[in-house]
Parts: sequence; structure tokens; C-alpha cells
Amino acid sequence: MGKTSKLFFAAFLLLVIFLTYLEATEPEPVNWTSSYMSDDKIPLGSFVFYDSWKNTENWKFEEVGVPPFEKLSDSLENGTYFFLNNAVYFDHDELNKLLDWVANGNHLFISARGISPELLDTLRLENKIFIPKNDLSSKPQLNFENSALKRETDFKFKNEFSSLYFHQKDSAQIEVLGKINIQGDEKNSQPNFIRSGFGKGKIYLHNTPEAFGNYFLLSNENYEYAENILAYMDKENQVFLDNYYKAGKTYYSSPLYILLSDTRLKWAYYFLLAGCVLFIIFEGKRKQRSIPVVDPLKNQSYEYAKTVGNLYLEEKEYQELISKKVNLFLEYIRFHYKISTKTIDEEFYTLLAAKSGNSEASGKKLFEKIDKLSNNKSAGKSEFYELSEAINNFKSHSNGKRNK
Repeated sequence: MGKTSKLFFAAFLLLVIFLTYLEATEPEPVNWTSSYMSDDKIPLGSFVFYDSWKNTENWKFEEVGVPPFEKLSDSLENGTYFFLNNAVYFDHDELNKLLDWVANGNHLFISARGISPELLDTLRLENKIFIPKNDLSSKPQLNFENSALKRETDFKFKNEFSSLYFHQKDSAQIEVLGKINIQGDEKNSQPNFIRSGFGKGKIYLHNTPEAFGNYFLLSNENYEYAENILAYMDKENQVFLDNYYKAGKTYYSSPLYILLSDTRLKWAYYFLLAGCVLFIIFEGKRKQRSIPVVDPLKNQSYEYAKTVGNLYLEEKEYQELISKKVNLFLEYIRFHYKISTKTIDEEFYTLLAAKSGNSEASGKKLFEKIDKLSNNKSAGKSEFYELSEAINNFKSHSNGKRNK
């Protein structure tokens, strides 16, 4: 490298260092991510709401970190299932299971901008955007319909964001509990908090989750808005707090989180990467000894399984082979279809058929064969091969359905 090139490189390096310094000393921007996590203290986190609620007497909570379908499959006790997030979307089977639970006398509360269209259609509702009529202001104002909860002055947001409201379709049987407006004119108010009876239970829908954010609750006396919403909920039964449908994370999945969360560590990490790149550029031309080729270790799992299988066959332990084959198949069902095999009943056959693509009849026939051969102490090689063929046919049909 010539003298001129070294001068240019030094000037470039100084420029990079100067720009890095400016970036590192710049104030960190406000994080407006819609997380609604109970431990997030950012503006749209919900630390204040959850911390205040959990410290209130006479409430019983259980935090749920699994999908509602899985939780409801475990015979969930009576109570209120509470969802708070930017969006909450259920699949068809999960929604039906949730609605059946509500119909038995339980409550469902959802506060989200995005709500499952199938649930809205069930209640004859639509989610629409509130468009200002008189000016360009989009700072929402909230209030209640109940005279005991309604304030003379609305609960106001300091920040602007697009507002949503519920539009009732024909013959919608709902009760409006709260409204939202932008201009401060009650004539332009639209429903944003509704209640609908469903069977023996009730469904509460609220499409302004920002009202549960730290920024809103810490402004003036806006915390009263959340308190008034909770006044509609039943204190006597358990409250199941959903932690599955969340925009944020309850844990840090990347080991780089600690480095990148601190500005000084982050730029030290960037300098380290830049140094490595420069080292490779200027030292990469140096000759190095050839690296010997090391053959990877062979995977002996198949040979081992084959040897053990042949050992059982030679010893004619067919009953033991049948038992292991059945246990492996049950593990396959638990791992691939997420279905419990503790109880083999009609609900099990229905779930297995829905998730595997096989018919209920074929599932019942297979498990009848499994039960018959498992209890046959004199089972021989032909029975073992018969069972293996039946299980393989069932699994191949399932894999074919999934690949489509």
C-alpha cells in the first residue's frame, strides 16, 4: 500500500470513527412498539396496568403461556379469559372451543386493534377506522355510557393514532359500554367497548388497547379508565391472563440482546466486527498451511437400531417389539399432532382425524388392532409385521396430506 493510499485510508477511518461517535452520543429515540407486555415500561407496554391490577385485593390470576386451544383442552375452570394485544386472531377450531367455554357461563375479554373476523362476524360486528370530519386531529377521547362511570370530561390521549370503532350490522344484539371520538363532539362518538351475551356467558370487545399502555395511564387521571373497565369483570372467579398472543416476548431469544440493548456495548461490538473485517482484508493474502480434511463422524444411529431390532427378532421377543412399536407411535402422535395420548376416547379420535388427514374410522380401526395385539401374549412375527404395516400406512397417509 502506497503513502497516498494510507493517507486516504486514515482519513476514511477517522471519518467512520467520528460518525460512530455522533451516532453513539445521539439520544435514544422513544420506542413506540405495541408490546402490551406486563414487564414492559415503554409507552405502549402495560407494566403500570398489570402491576396495579395484580396488587388489587380479591382478584385471582393465572398467567397462560400456551395457546387457548391447548389450555381449554385441559378442562379449564370457570372464569374470565383476558386478552390484551395489538392483534388477537384465533383459528376456526380454537375460536369454537373458546366460544363453547363462554357459552357454559364464562367471560371472554379482548382488547385489540385487530380481532378475529370470524368472531366479529359471529357477533354481527365490523371493525372500522374513525375518520375525522371537521379537522385533521386524530387524538382520541374515550368515555363510558354508564352514568355511574361516565366522566364530564373525556379521557384524552396526548399522542395521535388512527382510531377504530365497532359498526353494528343488522340485528346485532350488543350493548354499548363505551365510546370513542376525536373532535370532542359526542354526536360523532362511536362504540369502542361493547358487551354481548353468548349462551350463559358474556363477551367483551374493546378495540383501543392503547388505553392500557403506560403512556396513557400515567397521564392526568386516565388510570380511572382502566379501573372502570375492570368494574365490568367478575372478581369471584379466576382471571386467565393471556401471555401467548403478545407482540413482545417474555424472554430474550438472542444472546446478542444484552450487547445490543446497551449503546456503549453495541458500538464496541460494531468496532470489533469492523476490526475483524480490516484484519481479513489486510492479512488475508498471507500464505497459510493447508488445512487437512477431517472426515465427519458417521451417524451410527440407524445401524444401532437395526442391530437391536435384529436381536429382538432372533430372540423371538415379538411382544416386546410390539410394545416398543406402539410406544413410538404414541410418541409420534404427541410430537407431530400435539395431542395427548393419556385418554383414548371419541374426542381423541376426532382431533387425530382433523390433524392427520385420516378418517375417524381408520383411526379407531388402527387403535383396535393396537389394543388387540398389545394384549396378545402369544403374538408372533406375522402379527408384528401386520401392526407395523398398519401404522406405516396411517403415517404415510398423514405425511401425504401435510405435504400437499
